[in-house]
Amino acid sequence: MSTNGGHISDTQSLVTNSTGDVNSRTAMESRSETRVMFRQHENGSMYNIAVDQDLDNYETKELTDLLDPPRSIHDGEVVLNEYTGDIQDFERGSQVFLEDGCRRIDYIMVWSSKSNDRRKEEERERKRKRFEDNLRQEGLILEEDIMDGRSFQFMKVHATWEVLTRYADTLKIRMPIKEIPRDVSALSLWDLMTVQLERLLNPFQLDPHKVPSPKKKYTWPFDRNKLYLYNIPENRDDFMSNATRSRIVDYVLRRKEFSDEGRQFSFGIRRLIADGTYLAAYPLHEGGWKKKCKMNMRRLLYDNWASWRVWYKVQPLHYIRIYFGEKIGLYFAWLGYYTYALIPASVIGFLVFIFGLVTINSDPISVESCDPSNNYTMCPLCNGRCGYWDYDQICMHVKATHTFDNAATVFFAVFMSLWGTFYLEFWKREQAGIQSLWDLRNFEEEEEPPRPEYLARLANCPKSKPHKVTGAMEPYYPFWGRQVPVYLTSSAIMLFLVLAAVAAVIGIVFYRISVLAALYMIDDPLVYRNATLVVSATAACINLVVIFLLNFVYTRIATCLTDWECLRTQSEHDNSLTFKFYILQFINYYSSLFYIAFFKGRFAGEPAHYVTFFGARQEECQGGSCLTELCIQLAIIFVGKQLIQNNVVDILVPQIKKVFDTLCTRNKEHDRSNLPWVKDYRLEDMGPTGLFNEYLEMMIQFGFVTLFVAAFPLAPFFALLNNIIELRSDADKFVTQYRRRMAARAQDIGIWYDILHGLTRFAVLTNGLIIAFTSSFIQRAVYRFAYSQDGTLNGFVNNSLAYFNISDFPPDVRPYESEIKPQYNATEFCRYPDYREPPWSPDKYKYTSQHWHVVAAQFIFLVVFENLVVVTTSIIAYIIPDVPRKLNEQMRQEAVITNNIILETELLRYKEGSKDATLGENALGNIRSRTGNQYDSGGSGDGDCTHVSKSDSCKDVEEVAV
Repeated sequence: MSTNGGHISDTQSLVTNSTGDVNSRTAMESRSETRVMFRQHENGSMYNIAVDQDLDNYETKELTDLLDPPRSIHDGEVVLNEYTGDIQDFERGSQVFLEDGCRRIDYIMVWSSKSNDRRKEEERERKRKRFEDNLRQEGLILEEDIMDGRSFQFMKVHATWEVLTRYADTLKIRMPIKEIPRDVSALSLWDLMTVQLERLLNPFQLDPHKVPSPKKKYTWPFDRNKLYLYNIPENRDDFMSNATRSRIVDYVLRRKEFSDEGRQFSFGIRRLIADGTYLAAYPLHEGGWKKKCKMNMRRLLYDNWASWRVWYKVQPLHYIRIYFGEKIGLYFAWLGYYTYALIPASVIGFLVFIFGLVTINSDPISVESCDPSNNYTMCPLCNGRCGYWDYDQICMHVKATHTFDNAATVFFAVFMSLWGTFYLEFWKREQAGIQSLWDLRNFEEEEEPPRPEYLARLANCPKSKPHKVTGAMEPYYPFWGRQVPVYLTSSAIMLFLVLAAVAAVIGIVFYRISVLAALYMIDDPLVYRNATLVVSATAACINLVVIFLLNFVYTRIATCLTDWECLRTQSEHDNSLTFKFYILQFINYYSSLFYIAFFKGRFAGEPAHYVTFFGARQEECQGGSCLTELCIQLAIIFVGKQLIQNNVVDILVPQIKKVFDTLCTRNKEHDRSNLPWVKDYRLEDMGPTGLFNEYLEMMIQFGFVTLFVAAFPLAPFFALLNNIIELRSDADKFVTQYRRRMAARAQDIGIWYDILHGLTRFAVLTNGLIIAFTSSFIQRAVYRFAYSQDGTLNGFVNNSLAYFNISDFPPDVRPYESEIKPQYNATEFCRYPDYREPPWSPDKYKYTSQHWHVVAAQFIFLVVFENLVVVTTSIIAYIIPDVPRKLNEQMRQEAVITNNIILETELLRYKEGSKDATLGENALGNIRSRTGNQYDSGGSGDGDCTHVSKSDSCKDVEEVAV
């Protein structure tokens, strides 16, 4: 049966009207062919079907007897394709199809039509022609879109049925088998909740009419020799999702040769893009995302995921996976789960902060510190230019410290240590459910081909050896002659960059010392009383700017070093880049925090013998604790990074760039074409690193949330607010700003889980150190239980301040007479925070026994805290299985049922002696059974119109050649 542009002649087809009368029988000239024809009534309420059963007797049945009857579709309601999970297209637009309006565009290749170098352009044209000829020989359908005056041209690629089944067999893609006895869904976080709680959470769920829930399907690795096992629809284009089709085409493009001379490694679209033969290659977005566009998968994702109107809704993970692939789907699943996990941490951290605010005025330490009648005259804060001062001047500082350093701080630190373990363990359970639902349990990664950049660099390398897996001869760099020197040099440069970050911290320390001394010279109570807060805030802002500048430098140097190492595969390249980026950013973001938390004021000495650093007196912590300064530094860097980098850079900059690009192309009418492949080409390319930057941002944030959370309980709260914005902004970028990524598969989040696990373990140590050595928790506990007369904290401040005789000041430290205020002229002793013997003691200025008691208690607490938390988290990790028991039973049940279906299908096929035995006795099963011989033929179906389209050739009739 022939077709003309996808239109089927009435004299060549078998179509019935609504009464069942046969319009024509001339088409059935051969007894070896069975055709199923559909016609849709104008009102869309009835479908009829005609089936040739024995070529002598035609039977007409309504399709409503065989399939679910069509129903009226409400506005905005979505119907899923039962085979692929895509949106069911009741009316397909022609712009995502080839010129015939029937065959879907699976991939787009772009090349430049303008070049100043004629010789290079001829060479590129030769490569393109050879590459495209090889693609046609492979079975792909290519269709050009060439327009005079346009600076770039397009090649549309369509994969035929034969190509799809051949490579689905090669890649062993799991496809749904025929029978689905019952719906089996993987466990998720919501399954553990009660019915009452689910009702409370109903406003956060997506509208089931607009975003239908998918059904779990039983799948089996595809085998083109056993097509009778699979649930292949009459319209074969509905068998594989659009993402699967583009994945198969991408697999072909990455492995097809482009050289006439048979030169080694002259293959792959990535190599052609790298040398400028093509500008880009990408799958098409499925329609537009704006309101004026008809409902499609892209618009569904925008309306129910990327739009800010649904910021409080759960994510449609099934649709993200169907549209973008498992790798991107897993990232958003992890990001969403991490955001949910931050909710309890944010609530507890906010309550700790509120507790500190409520108890400020009743805190004995704050009351004693702010009481001017105590008359604690403090020693000068700098040499010469600083005079004596009263302790009540830092009243606000002490109150601010209590806000974060109170009785609830230790509880919150322990809670966050356990939270990190619970989060990772329950994420593994959630991931197991996702893997089961998305058929990732038996995932096997494809053997990666060499990177185009790797092959280009080694094009003239004389040495080659067989690859251990593929056996193909590949060039390589000698280990001792090239690789070792490169890695040693790279490591040395990395060490230098780390030292540069440390040097930046030291520079900021000098800034703090000098500016603090200058502020203390200003005779204004408002200035010198808040000098420490001012210096801490400004130093943190300067540090934030330095961090951004160093990040800019680090990004380029790390990229150059990784390129210089010339790693073979993209995964090796990405892992090396991940390691460099994270190490450098870890040092860059956290080095100043480590300095304040664990080094500042630790080695300052005592007034008679101050320890100097390059001739300058070291910084000291006011009130004996650096926790407030650590909190300020952490808050400014953490919030500033999220506000400036994550929101301004990631949200505003792309919008500004979009407006600029629009203005630049205003007069270029050809380049402003509304064709979907042209519009997609104008979108941004994510580049080879893909999700790297998105994961890296979250890893840095996770470090802020866990490593120093004892100093800043509001960190989880700010992280939660940022993630709500980050999730929707990332979704908007993927849907509206980026070209559609090839639907890559992945089993988990990869190396990022190891980083998360390492951070949670390291966080136990850092929080223990902060509580023991940075906060005054241990000092308060020792005083209360060993030195307090009434078992309270009354008198703690007086006990923590040592005495110093001002006559013992060295000449270079003694304050100038002009700097001493009149009220301090009669001062004989000044106080400073430390546990040292008074001047009248025989061992004056030596450490007291209380100091050693405090030190011992600090180390005991650290050891107990570390071991208690580590043991507890290890027990939790052991008790909580990685795969929920119910899910494990479901997976085992699914495996048994799948095997039974396969065995029963094979048995029935053998008994009936048919090529397509079925499990059911329904009419649709009989149709499939009678048409099974055509499924096995493996025809490409290139001339068949398999879609209802707007075009005249496909509007009235749909033919399914099976």
